[in-house]
Amino acid sequence: MSNQIMAISERIRALREILDITVEDMAKTCDVTVREYEEHENGERDFTFTFLYKCATRFGVDIAELISGEQPRLSGYCITRKGEGLPIKRREGFKYENMAYLFKDRIAEPFIVTAKYSKEAEEAPIALSAHEDQEFDMILKGSLKFAYEGHIEVLHEGDVVYYDSRRGHGMVATGGEDCVFLAVVMRQK
Repeated sequence: MSNQIMAISERIRALREILDITVEDMAKTCDVTVREYEEHENGERDFTFTFLYKCATRFGVDIAELISGEQPRLSGYCITRKGEGLPIKRREGFKYENMAYLFKDRIAEPFIVTAKYSKEAEEAPIALSAHEDQEFDMILKGSLKFAYEGHIEVLHEGDVVYYDSRRGHGMVATGGEDCVFLAVVMRQK
């Protein structure tokens, strides 16, 4: 695995040990098996956004701190230039850039997401995942097939979906081209 994955793994293990949380408790928090959690902590498995988000929430740290090793330090405002967001690998075929990772005490996680088009993914059932809070997605370019439990919707440029992300949801690029969208995950009070 890459050096970045190993560095994140080491930060997760250190925080878990400092906070005296068991591997079993973290596996339950992250909705994975104990073995899968250990693979993450040992740097043997790449991270999803959902996994990192759940770890950060449990540890009481910012997700950017887990990924970069740095605490967000800006308040008032921060600017992130095009292409300079903090890259996060959530799942195969998707590129996430956190666009406000340097702003401390955020109440939302804004991402520019690129979903790579794949004919196989477009035709296959959409894998669903869930995480805490609510999410707002706005299509900036291309089209996105969005699944929410038993519902399927196709969103086009300018379309928006807002949803309770604690319920099963998933998406794939559709229409023969990559899809770029703004995704904002908002924490509930």
